[in-house]
Amino acid sequence: MSKEIKEEFTDSVICTLFEGHYHYGLAAFINSVISYKFKGVIYVGYKGKLPAWALVNKAISYPYFSGSTNIIYAENVEVKFISLTTTNHLTNFKPDFMLLLLAGPAVKARRIFYFDPDIVLARDWHYFEEWVDAGIAVCEDINSPLPEYHPRRVGWRNYFSAYQIPLAFKDSIYVNGGFIGLKSENFKFLEIWSGLQILMGNVLGGLNKSSLPGNENAELGQLTEYEFFSKTDQDALNAAIEAFDCRYAFIGQEAMEFKIGGNVMSHALGSPKPWKKAFLLQALRGNKPSRADRAYWNHINSVIITYTRTEVIYKRFCLNLATFMCRFYHKN
Repeated sequence: MSKEIKEEFTDSVICTLFEGHYHYGLAAFINSVISYKFKGVIYVGYKGKLPAWALVNKAISYPYFSGSTNIIYAENVEVKFISLTTTNHLTNFKPDFMLLLLAGPAVKARRIFYFDPDIVLARDWHYFEEWVDAGIAVCEDINSPLPEYHPRRVGWRNYFSAYQIPLAFKDSIYVNGGFIGLKSENFKFLEIWSGLQILMGNVLGGLNKSSLPGNENAELGQLTEYEFFSKTDQDALNAAIEAFDCRYAFIGQEAMEFKIGGNVMSHALGSPKPWKKAFLLQALRGNKPSRADRAYWNHINSVIITYTRTEVIYKRFCLNLATFMCRFYHKN
């Protein structure tokens, strides 16, 4: 097996961020990336400790960040784990992480892609490269659309105008913060996104705040669903789209399988996550398994092993039985 990734496979890099139990999602994500023919480097920023499955291979010291390790999981796919010390909630660290990579180990990259670790791919990698070559690649969120004069968009304009940052309406699509792809001519977008997040932090009370679970004291607290930054990084991402003039390659809600018809990726929104979900209990409550649940359990235990064979058989049985039960009664 090769010790280094070949030069022709360094054009596109992938990155993600995780902490805690999200390593289960990360393992399935990496498995899906490998199965859909990606060749290159996956950069994984993390807080806390690495899971056992990331320590089974001999770790190789990696010079760009202190405490990082480098593991080869498959031919022409290399995963670099980078220990992070930021106090930001990781959901608010996405553009900064990508900028750090592009200024260091990924300096030669022509394309960079960020995926949340609760996503699995559903299409061959060449599709993603063609997508990002069409413009900044983004996916419509389940809470979309937000028309031009939606109070949230108006709130962004009013807030950033005080800092002499004009926002220009592009599209009513409100994008999800769990994925973005950019080519080199648009890397400047990440600086805009990061800068808007810094200013956003002034009203949030710091970028350690988020509506998502995570590091200690991470909850928004006083902000509500109707505040214009209640989605933190995702709101800043959408504001950055209005602040940066370029082509955007929007795909609708089908891109993340929020509705039928996409087959690009599956994004497990909300809680509990597929690796935490008690499918039979959820079925008794009328909650049927989602497409993202099934996609996750289809991508475990291929290259990276996270479950015993017995655990896999039991969980897949529960998922299938729950699906059958919900044919007769379900709420969603």
